[in-house]
Amino acid sequence: MADLVDWDLAERIAVRFAGREPLADSYHWDSLEPDFAELTALAEELVAAETGLHSLAGPAVGRVTDRAGWVQANIASFQRLLHPLTDRMGKRVAGPSVPIMRAAAAAEVGLLLGWMSGRVLGQYDLLVAGGSDDDGPDGEQPGDVVYYVGPNVLALEKRFGFPPREFRLWLALHEVTHRAQFTGVPWMREHYLGLIDSLLSSAGLDPMVLLRALKQVADDLRGGRNPIPDGGITQLLAGPDQQVALDQIGGLMSLLEGHGDVTMDRAGVGHVPSAERFGRVLRNRRTSTTGLQKLVQRLIGLEGKLAQYQQGEDFIAEVERLGGGKHALEPAWRGPSWLPTLAEIREPHEWVERVQLSEELVR
Repeated sequence: MADLVDWDLAERIAVRFAGREPLADSYHWDSLEPDFAELTALAEELVAAETGLHSLAGPAVGRVTDRAGWVQANIASFQRLLHPLTDRMGKRVAGPSVPIMRAAAAAEVGLLLGWMSGRVLGQYDLLVAGGSDDDGPDGEQPGDVVYYVGPNVLALEKRFGFPPREFRLWLALHEVTHRAQFTGVPWMREHYLGLIDSLLSSAGLDPMVLLRALKQVADDLRGGRNPIPDGGITQLLAGPDQQVALDQIGGLMSLLEGHGDVTMDRAGVGHVPSAERFGRVLRNRRTSTTGLQKLVQRLIGLEGKLAQYQQGEDFIAEVERLGGGKHALEPAWRGPSWLPTLAEIREPHEWVERVQLSEELVR
C-alpha cells in the first residue's frame, strides 16, 4: 500500500517554490541564533508573569531556520498528522492511477508549503501526531520547538526599518505564549489532538460530497455570493460530523490566537516600545493581499485563520469588560467544557453568562 502523498516530491516542490531571500546569505544572519536563544528565554519569563501559565515541559527551545528547513519540519508534521487518514484512504484505492494521485497531492502540498514558507515568521511546532522517539539536535523533545524563519524576519526588519532585537522579542512573545497554552494548561494538548483526530477520523472519500460542494460553488457564483467559506475547501467539503469538529477547532483557535496577540502586547510593555507599530504593520500585511494571493488564502482557509486573530482579541476585550478585568478569562483554562464555542466567540456575553451560571452551580 502506497502513501497517498509523495512526500519527497512535495518537499522538493515546496523548497523550489519557496525561493531564497538574499539576506539569508548576509552578515545579519549571524545575529539571529544568539538573539533568539536569549529572547526566547526572556519571552518565556514575561509570558509566565503576564498569564500565570508556567510550562510543565521545561525551558522553551528556539531554533532559527531557513525556508527550506521550515518546509522540512512541516512536511514531517504533516506526515505524522495525516498518517491515520492517508493510511485508511490508501487501503481503499488501487490501480494505475495511484502514482498520478500521489504526485497531484504532492504538488498541492508542496505549493501550499512553499508559498507559506515565504510569509511565516515564527511557529510553535506541536508535531501533533507525537513525533519520533529521538531527541532533536539540541536535546529538545520532539514536538516542543519554537521555530523562527530567519530570512523572513530579516526581510521584514529591513523593509520597515524595525529595531531587530525589539522585533525579535515581540515575535518570541507570541510564539512562547502558544507554547505556554499547550504546555502550561495540562489538558490543552490532548484536547486539541482529540479534535484533530475527530476531524480526520470522520473524513471519507464519498464523491457525492465533492459534487454537492461544486454545486454549491456554482449556485453561490450565480447568486453573487462568496463561494468559498472562511474555512476554505476543507470547510466546503466537510460533512455534518466534520463541521462539528471544525466549529470546535475554530472556537479554540480563535481563543488561542487572540490570547497570543493580547499577551504579546501586554507582556512586551516596557520591553518593546515599538509594539504598536509592529502590530499595525503585521495586521496590514495579513490583510493586504490581492488577486491570486487572496484567492490562495481563501482556498486553503488562511483567510479564516487571519480572522481568528481579530475575533479572539475582540472576544477577550469584551469578556474582560463584562467580567471586570483580566481574571474574567481564567475559567477558559479549567477544562474543555469551559472553552468558548465558536458561537460564543462571536457573542462573548453568552460565554460570560454560561460561566457565571456554572460557577453558581458549583457553589
